Amino acid sequence: MTDVVRAALVQATWTGDTESMIAKHEEHAREAARQGAKVIGFQEVFNAPYFCQVQEPEHYRWAEPVPDGPTVSRMKALARETGMVIVVPVFEIEGEGFYYNTAAVIDADGTYLGKYRKHHIPQVKGFWEKYYFRPGNAGWPVFDTAVGKVGVYICYDRHFPEGWRQLGLNGAQLVYNPSATSRGLSSHLWQLEQPAAAVANEYFVAAINRVGQEEYGDNDFYGTSYFVDPRGQFVGEVASDKTEELVVRDLDFGLIEQVRQQWAFYRDRRPDAYDGLVRP
Repeated sequence: MTDVVRAALVQATWTGDTESMIAKHEEHAREAARQGAKVIGFQEVFNAPYFCQVQEPEHYRWAEPVPDGPTVSRMKALARETGMVIVVPVFEIEGEGFYYNTAAVIDADGTYLGKYRKHHIPQVKGFWEKYYFRPGNAGWPVFDTAVGKVGVYICYDRHFPEGWRQLGLNGAQLVYNPSATSRGLSSHLWQLEQPAAAVANEYFVAAINRVGQEEYGDNDFYGTSYFVDPRGQFVGEVASDKTEELVVRDLDFGLIEQVRQQWAFYRDRRPDAYDGLVRP
């Protein structure tokens, strides 16, 4: 396996319906594959609008099973077609009354590897997620893919350092962070938190944000998606804050070992001293 992995992400505007939204992402994925990408990730609940701007039961209609629902099944076929690993964030229904904000991870041959369920669920104006989602209960999986070890941390999770660290301890080399975050709420944090997490945990992060305004509220999703390396440096340019964009970058996974030898943060951890972090 080569140390250099060509990776992609998509920040997208909402099209108005699921079919055209999925079709648009399929075309972005095919273009990424034409550019040589071997892994791609999409934004939070990529096949739907960000319906959590409101609290209405009609929006449960966006939920589907994982991995046997229509979207993940379609993405498995897309992975086989393109030869890419795909990170697929969707609204998951596990059973009646059991709903999660989930990302499926599909290997380059179309094999479903597993899912990550968002742990930290916000409930503030414009982000009424507790109305829809249960807290994640599937741990902090890191998936052994064709490009290396890939983890996922979803949107609001990024404010909590514990999960970033657990993904690192579980071996992650690249963590996708699909998001839907609004300009007025957190834009000053967007280029601080994920680079800081990449440094603290010494791996690559793909930070993905929606872009534009949608029909269910006035959230202004500001894009500016990016890849960041284990030194906290952006890999290439940050994406636009106003327009849809496919971002393709070369990530040198060899840098992970270099940084871990130089900074040695994992060596100097003190888990024996951290008991207070998990006390209620």
